[in-house]
Amino acid sequence: MNAPFNPPSIEQSRRGFLKIAAAAGGGLMVGFWSLPGEAFAATAAASPVAASADLNAFIAIGADDTITLTMPKVEMGQGTYTSIPMLIAEELEVDMDKIALRHAPPNAKVYGAPFGDQFTGGSTSIRLMWEPMRQTGAAARMVLIQAAADQWKVAPDSCRAEHGEVVHAASGRRIKYGQLVQAAAKLPVPGKIALKDPKDFKLIGKPLKRLDAKGKTDGTALFGIDTVVPGMKVAVVAASPVVGGRLKSVKDAKARKLRGVRSVIKLENAVAVVADNYWYAKQGLAALDITWDDGQYAKLSTDDVRAIMVDALKKPGKVARNDGDALKAIAADNKRVEAVYINPMLAHATMEPMNCTVHYNAKQGSAEIWVGSQVPARARDDAAKVLGLAPEKVTLHNHLIGGGFGRRLYTDYVVQAAALAKQVKAPLKVVWSREEDIQHDLVRGLYAHSVSASLDAKGMPVAFSHKIAGPSNLATFAPSFLQNGLDTDNVEGSDTFSYDIPNMRVEYTREDGPVPSGFWRGVGPTRNMAVLESFIDELAEKTGQDPLAYRLAMLDKQPRAANVLKLAAQRAGWGETPPARSGRGIALMRAWGTYLAQVVDVSVNDDGEVAVKRVVCVVDCGHVVNPDTVVAQIQSGINYGLTAGLFGAITFKDGRVEQSNFHDYRILRLSEAPVIEVEIVSSTEAPGGIGEPGTAGVGAALANAVFAATGKRVREMPLRPEILKKA
Repeated sequence: MNAPFNPPSIEQSRRGFLKIAAAAGGGLMVGFWSLPGEAFAATAAASPVAASADLNAFIAIGADDTITLTMPKVEMGQGTYTSIPMLIAEELEVDMDKIALRHAPPNAKVYGAPFGDQFTGGSTSIRLMWEPMRQTGAAARMVLIQAAADQWKVAPDSCRAEHGEVVHAASGRRIKYGQLVQAAAKLPVPGKIALKDPKDFKLIGKPLKRLDAKGKTDGTALFGIDTVVPGMKVAVVAASPVVGGRLKSVKDAKARKLRGVRSVIKLENAVAVVADNYWYAKQGLAALDITWDDGQYAKLSTDDVRAIMVDALKKPGKVARNDGDALKAIAADNKRVEAVYINPMLAHATMEPMNCTVHYNAKQGSAEIWVGSQVPARARDDAAKVLGLAPEKVTLHNHLIGGGFGRRLYTDYVVQAAALAKQVKAPLKVVWSREEDIQHDLVRGLYAHSVSASLDAKGMPVAFSHKIAGPSNLATFAPSFLQNGLDTDNVEGSDTFSYDIPNMRVEYTREDGPVPSGFWRGVGPTRNMAVLESFIDELAEKTGQDPLAYRLAMLDKQPRAANVLKLAAQRAGWGETPPARSGRGIALMRAWGTYLAQVVDVSVNDDGEVAVKRVVCVVDCGHVVNPDTVVAQIQSGINYGLTAGLFGAITFKDGRVEQSNFHDYRILRLSEAPVIEVEIVSSTEAPGGIGEPGTAGVGAALANAVFAATGKRVREMPLRPEILKKA
């Protein structure tokens, strides 16, 4: 997702600046404030100190020495509730246990810096926060030191900050931050922010235990599904099982007689049972006799969707990259290599099913919402529309998220909960069952890829073409980020393909198809790297070359990419001869500012079942904030990607999703998880994303390993045993 999620620096963006203000009770507030476009210049000139109401007060320091960080990102397992406070604590010179967190309220203008859209996703949290958070912490440190120096009538550079105090070394005087905040709040923002030299870092780059781990292990952490409100009712939902279908009629007499059932509510494409608790609601739903109008997609199948996307490859698209003249060179080569790959549809399958609690108060003309959302401001605004309220009349309480993977970038479940709550005179928690979640997910869409190459006398590609056909998620989620109609997410990873190939063309044709789709972990790079790195392996195999050596021969101009490949191969023992029906595959990934190489070891039994034994991953993601988080994210991403590669596919028959729960939409089990070895390359480059690279890189390495073990090239995941059986 290049356009919206490649973060500019504060200086580059011209949309943000630091702000210092007095907090309520006499404290100090320091924040990073943003304004869209030209409003920045006019406002900055007219009022260098904006009103505190406009400030996204990332840091508030109280006179009692309390330090509160208003967290603009949501925690969904990726570790931001540890890594982002580390940035503040490092520059502010305070211990981590002194910082308290609070969820940012929904306000895209205030907490959406630097893009004006309050979201968590796209491997952006550290990339977006690295500079603003450090600048904010450093600014606070500088004004506190200045306030102390003024009080002592000494030069600021004769003072230092440590452990929440300012120290004057010559005299030995010390004073706590809380005693300085009133004076500091009256000082201007320093003209030049002095960030710490990385060699002086005490926290950044050091492994630190997750601050959210304790609550998640002792059960005190609160997710949206944990919401309990006095007088609350619970609703479960059945939506039309067919894509685009509508509710025709429902017989609910039996359900209404059941214990605890309070009402049955009809929506255009769904019906809900409201009850005293979840169990009663489930019983009520099972007692309904529902008739659906299946609509135009009553006979839709996966083959239909696949055919639509493959056919779209013949249509002209938007060109994302066009070095030289790849098409001419390939057309003129009668020995060209060509292949078509398919990415299957995938569900997010979050551990915490979709849920949302809404209390609509018609008399007061207001509402409260409790939810876990990656886009809290959107969720509030979309619910407000359904409720007929102004957004400021809706209070949204955002919670920890039990798995997002892009699913909670969408607000459909919030909108549905609001529509139901509007018809209930009580707070209403709406919970989707696992079956409802998997069968009505906004799936990762089905994509078709056409790849072709022309090779020189040494077997190296001199021309390479990659054409992609499939849905546009940007068009539905953030249409303003389309670039002349090009969905940059859909070409990400391909448009920055690392290899030195003189003629390179990347093209995308939008074909949304009948199935509603959305972002899925790893987004464009996950789809594209799985194809490109498998095809590179095909080229190496066709010309009789070692896959590692073949790649390295095209990476003279990409030292970071070559380095991770070499290190991964060395650590994995590349070149060793594996046992029969065992194989080792390698793949390179470059996206989100991160370089990553993976080597996967597999064995395939005679029934075609694949066991992943070991994954070696070397990652260069620039400056590392918390190595523990990087390792955990890579491990998580690899297991998530292996799940998709081994088992993942949402399929349709008669317009209906055929899968319904974890028994037929398999998740990698603990006993199936491989040994994962992660090595982090030391780097001073800007931080790259880390939440998704592990997922994006592992699919091709897995497929290449299976080819090495069986000699069978799989161009459509998952790896189905029936095609890998021993002949």
